[in-house]
Amino acid sequence: MSPLLVSSLGTRTTPSARRAAQLCVQMRQMRGFTNTSSRSNGPNNPQGSGSTTHFGYKTIPTESKESLVKGVFSSVASKYDLMNDAMSMGVHRLWKDQFVSLLDPGRRKPVKCLDVAGGTGDIALRILDSARERWADRETSVRLLDINPEMLAEGQKRFKKTMYHNTSQVAFTLGNAQELPRDSCPDDEYDLYTIAFGIRNCTDVQAVLSEAFRTLKPGGTFSCLEFSKVGNPLLAQVYDTYSFSLIPMLGSILASDRASYQYLIESIRRFPPQKEFASMIAQAGFKIGDIHEGEGGAWIDLWGGIASVHTGKKPL
Repeated sequence: MSPLLVSSLGTRTTPSARRAAQLCVQMRQMRGFTNTSSRSNGPNNPQGSGSTTHFGYKTIPTESKESLVKGVFSSVASKYDLMNDAMSMGVHRLWKDQFVSLLDPGRRKPVKCLDVAGGTGDIALRILDSARERWADRETSVRLLDINPEMLAEGQKRFKKTMYHNTSQVAFTLGNAQELPRDSCPDDEYDLYTIAFGIRNCTDVQAVLSEAFRTLKPGGTFSCLEFSKVGNPLLAQVYDTYSFSLIPMLGSILASDRASYQYLIESIRRFPPQKEFASMIAQAGFKIGDIHEGEGGAWIDLWGGIASVHTGKKPL
């Protein structure tokens, strides 16, 4: 546990600080697992008795990951937007704007969107605002789904301050991306499925992609914004130094939670590179572009590959 986190607990502990402390204990308990387990199925095929997967750079029992990730986001929920601004110097807002701009919701007709790992609601709100402001579309709707009740509560707080509160244009659902609730996410239901900075935290990424395919209508669009691999070696070195040195320190200072932000950085490094992730999307059944970046390709890199937008279409 970091000294800053210990000092923050003292005699006046807050719920978020207690969750952070509990998470630290859980993470330390997992250190006995190594990456040499012969039963490890890897990060994207975690099924099987005694299987292991990754949690940041640690190898853990597969069944432990979901609760550990929930612990991270329960701990950071109330400071999530603040920390994103601090960690990226506000750049994450530009990436999210570009992500939604590429989708251009409402251009042809109103869309029914499922925003998975929607958390604090910033993508859902951008989708509704874009459709309204660019196309005078007041019928596009978003179902915001998240596995973490604290993150979902932050999204509900955000929408209470908007014109969409208590309208049919937004709904909130507690659910698991790997097994979406059938009542609110039936087969062939949505025109658009979005997931931003969330899929890397899932235990079984292929299961998430399969569920996305199931819930989309034929012709529907899957779009994922996620941290990726930087192509330029010099930029990669600078980015790594910044990420591993500054971001956990900011987590300690701004959120009294170094461990959670250390995990978030490690999870970025463990996520598959762009080509591999594009192949996984195709394996789920989606039509994608050629396996390269840029026009006609399967993904678009942002800021040299610090983040990428992957898109797929469900065949008609």
